[in-house]
This record gives sequence, C-alpha cells and structure tokens, in this order.
Amino acid sequence: MGFKLKSSKNDPMSEINVTPFVDVMLVLLIIFMVTAPLLTVGVQVDLPETSADTLPEENEPLTLTINSKGEIFIQETKVEFNNLIVKILAVSNNRTDTRIYVRGDKAINYGRVLEIMGMLSGSGFTKVALISEPNKER
Repeated sequence: MGFKLKSSKNDPMSEINVTPFVDVMLVLLIIFMVTAPLLTVGVQVDLPETSADTLPEENEPLTLTINSKGEIFIQETKVEFNNLIVKILAVSNNRTDTRIYVRGDKAINYGRVLEIMGMLSGSGFTKVALISEPNKER
C-alpha cells in the first residue's frame, strides 16, 4: 500500500522566481552604464592663456637627493651638508610638516643617507621618507 505523492495547484511554491529580479538588475545596470560617463564630464570651457607662473602646490613634497659622489641636492639645487637644514627650512617656509622624500644613490654608503634623515628628524621634520626603485624582476 503506497501513497501517491501528487502536487496540487494549491500547494505553496517552494522555489523563488529570480527572473524578474534579474530583469530589474540588468535594467539598473544599463541605466548606470549610460549615466556614469555623464557624471564625469564637466562644463566645456576654453581657458585663457597667461604668462604668469603657476602657483606651487602646497602638498608637493620636497625631494632631497644624494648622488653617488655624496653631493646633496634639494630638488635640483646643490646644497652643502653644513647648510642643509637651513636651506630645507627656507624652502619649506619653516613648516616642519612638509613631506621630504630622500633619494640616495645605491653606490653611496647608506649610513650617510640615514645620517641626513636623522638630521631632518632631529630638526623637527616629521614626514621624512626614503625612496627606492621597485624590483623589476617581479
């Protein structure tokens, strides 16, 4: 004696129909794809030309470079070791929160680089970073 399992039309449906959901999501995706480029396009303006110098960025970091001969440069200007802190303070307008990137040639003794970084930190500069090249073999 076996029971027959029949599904009747009155039984609750056990599956969720996701087709309407997918349809709505695709329509929303198309709407966003069409409107997204319009958000980045600004008003078209033909700016005038000027002979004035550009304003320096306040957030632009200073680059301190030490070449293979041990010569020190602030940006592209050569500086003597004894005048380094005075020149850095002058260039940074006495702002010790200026970012300073230290670039040292790999042929130089890095004790010299660390000595200069220590001088900068000792003078109150808090944002001193050592710059290196990424490994090209990866």
